[in-house]
Amino acid sequence: MGPQLARIVQAIGSFYGILIIVYVLMSWFTSIEAVDEIRRVLGTVVEPYISLFRRIIPPIGMIDISPIVAYLVLQLVLSYVIVPLLGSL
Repeated sequence: MGPQLARIVQAIGSFYGILIIVYVLMSWFTSIEAVDEIRRVLGTVVEPYISLFRRIIPPIGMIDISPIVAYLVLQLVLSYVIVPLLGSL
């Protein structure tokens, strides 16, 4: 059961990482109304996680690197902590 659970958690984490990337990329297309609506929906899913990093990491000029850090932390914790622990169950 452990390796199967590890694969499921890895897939969910990877999907969440993709949502973060899509959310950031969509911020470049704010003039399109359909994109804005999708971005608002994605924001309700990813903003709570990204906002944890925004409290710690200030913007560099006009660039907000907190989504990048949030994505990297998610991938590192999944790859080196959660998935190995679940795989060993």
